[in-house]
Amino acid sequence: MSNCSNSMSNCPNSDFIFRKPYSYSSPVTETEDVDDRDDDMTFCMSNYAKEVLKMMFMMRSHNMLTDVVLEVKQELFPAHKVVLSAASPYFKAMFTGGLKESEMSRVQLQGVCPTAMGRIIYFMYTGHIRVTEVTVCQLLPAATMFQVPNVINACCAFLERQLDPTNAIGIASFAEQHGCSDLQKKANYFIERHFTQVCQEEEFLQLSAYQLIALIRRDELNVQEEREVYNAVLKWVKYDEENRYPKMEHILYAVRCQFLTPNFLKEQMRNCDVLRKVPACREYLAKIFKDLTLHKRPVVKERTPNTTRMIFVAGGFFRQSLDILEAYNVDDKTWTTLPNLRIPRSGLGAAFLKGTFYAVGGRNNSIGSSYDSDWVDRYNTSTEQWRPCAPMTVPRHRVGVAVMDELMYAVGGSAGSEYHSSVEYYDPDQDRWTLVQPMHEKRLGVGVVVVNRLLYAIGGFNGTDRLTTVECYHPENNEWTLVQPMHYERSGAGVAAINQYIYVVGGFDGMRQLATVERYDTENQVWELVAPVRIARSALSLTSLDGKLYAIGGFDGTNFLSIVEVYDPKTNTWEQGTPLNSGRSGHASAVIYQPSCATNFMDCIDIGTPKRDGSDSSHDQTPGSSNSSQTGHPFDSSTNGGSCFHFHPSFVGSNCRNCDCDLNSREDIKNDNSKEYKSRLLTSFEKSFYVCLIKKQLNSIAFLDFSVIISEENYKYSEHYYLFLVLLRYLEKMISGHVLYRYFHELRERHCKKHILI
Repeated sequence: MSNCSNSMSNCPNSDFIFRKPYSYSSPVTETEDVDDRDDDMTFCMSNYAKEVLKMMFMMRSHNMLTDVVLEVKQELFPAHKVVLSAASPYFKAMFTGGLKESEMSRVQLQGVCPTAMGRIIYFMYTGHIRVTEVTVCQLLPAATMFQVPNVINACCAFLERQLDPTNAIGIASFAEQHGCSDLQKKANYFIERHFTQVCQEEEFLQLSAYQLIALIRRDELNVQEEREVYNAVLKWVKYDEENRYPKMEHILYAVRCQFLTPNFLKEQMRNCDVLRKVPACREYLAKIFKDLTLHKRPVVKERTPNTTRMIFVAGGFFRQSLDILEAYNVDDKTWTTLPNLRIPRSGLGAAFLKGTFYAVGGRNNSIGSSYDSDWVDRYNTSTEQWRPCAPMTVPRHRVGVAVMDELMYAVGGSAGSEYHSSVEYYDPDQDRWTLVQPMHEKRLGVGVVVVNRLLYAIGGFNGTDRLTTVECYHPENNEWTLVQPMHYERSGAGVAAINQYIYVVGGFDGMRQLATVERYDTENQVWELVAPVRIARSALSLTSLDGKLYAIGGFDGTNFLSIVEVYDPKTNTWEQGTPLNSGRSGHASAVIYQPSCATNFMDCIDIGTPKRDGSDSSHDQTPGSSNSSQTGHPFDSSTNGGSCFHFHPSFVGSNCRNCDCDLNSREDIKNDNSKEYKSRLLTSFEKSFYVCLIKKQLNSIAFLDFSVIISEENYKYSEHYYLFLVLLRYLEKMISGHVLYRYFHELRERHCKKHILI
């Protein structure tokens, strides 16, 4: 060592190896390290920390220099206090905060599962964490308790990927319990977007009244019609009717009944058994029915789903009739081409009704073909396919189309040289057209719009003159009445409504295309002029979305236009929008909200409404009867219908002696009379979470591997087996006809006869 202690300056080649920098004067302060010179080099070993932790993990595995043992339900975990403290503020406070545990070599921990404890300690030493469907519900509470954010984030990311209509409500509540606000927000967004599927699941039926009200009050619920929300509430009440019907009045106030149709309200007041028990609900609906038939403006606003909003533009004319369908995404301001119409059309009408886009009538004016059409086609936005509907009673070219009371009205138009005053409506549930009272005048190129359940027919051409007249249809008495006329006569104008105002844009007055815009105040019955469009045009389409008007395409007397102008009524100004991909006139447009889709094939299976006795309402012989059991439904989480989101210990990993046990040795399982055990056997969250898991495994080869695990020899060691027993009867009906049904049945015969779950 003495030979090595000599200064490097004594090395004969030191001047060559370490070249001296150019000398310069640099004062050295008293606190400066005299060896800290510019000729020093700093090396960063990127794997150093990893190698040290790896060595620490090896030392822990061999119980070397460990200074604390964590005891969790009789299971021991040796560790190093410094590693625990560095990884967890919880342990840092415990071992450095002057608490008695800082002097202890053995610390007993409460409120944590041994399996979760083992995995968190493994993470502290390695930075690796394995999250599974079984362990996540113990791992997240433990990570929250020990304040290990990386594990919390891993659990949240895992649960986010597992979101499904069957478990979204449970995950949202689970996230709220443990302060995972981002996961809670994403789960709530999923619930809102997929409400139609979520309300079919048992988790929804297990909500408390308070939770249900909070859910259905949300503006963002993605429903095509308010009837879906009303029916979901009724389904929730009927699940436990005797206990829940007294709460119906308060819940009903959260439903936006002002957007239900009068016919639906009348049917409910006449036939609904629940409403008969609650006179206050009947009175409330009767008042709304009266307001609707008097055409009063709703005092509540419509729901605004957080879904993709698009403007569909169908057909049109450019030298010949077109079969194109384009969609404008208002969020990213782009146009997308969709599957073509079944036939080319111009002068058609369009509407969006119950999640479906409709193309109505028009003329096929193509090379070698020219005829007016009574055809009606519907486009499914989920499958992106066109299908024919029942045709109208007559062909209608340049027809006006609007939706009122979940019915689609076709107004006016022409068939050859015959102009129509006739009006008919389409019922999508019946696939049938029905004629109503005709208008006072024939109208070609008429603009139609609905405000407060009144159908307005505006302007048009009667075969002789362009019209200023406006008619209003009252569905209650099947009558048309004339209202205040416009300032300008026009046909082929764009017509749309925002709140109580009807806007009429452009059109043709018999001499020229118009740029003028006027609006009608339906409450004060007054017309007034507003800012004109930049380019005069006719045969355009006009659509309202998010409080703005979109004037799309048209004909300026010379050119077919691709221009789009956007009007803001707050500033009374028009601005340039994103143009169409190509110019056209005589097209039709409608706003659609992209619906949510089922995540897999089993989400679409209708298994009926489960009752508290486990039966399926679709097979009830006495609908509406209560089949409550005194012992409670085995899937119930509480007697008051509220959700309980803790997991039964039998669902955790096999490394936990407290949680994984021989099923045959459990007295509460062998005892048929264990009511307490039955009542807490499986919570709503647990069942739905694992039903989702099994659904996904049904279509994967992993499920076949699962069948090997569950055997006579090792079933007691499988962390999934207990789950399998509990869910088998529930799943057997759901997978009826599936390729694995026979296998399920064999397993049920082999295993379940030993237990009370048969």
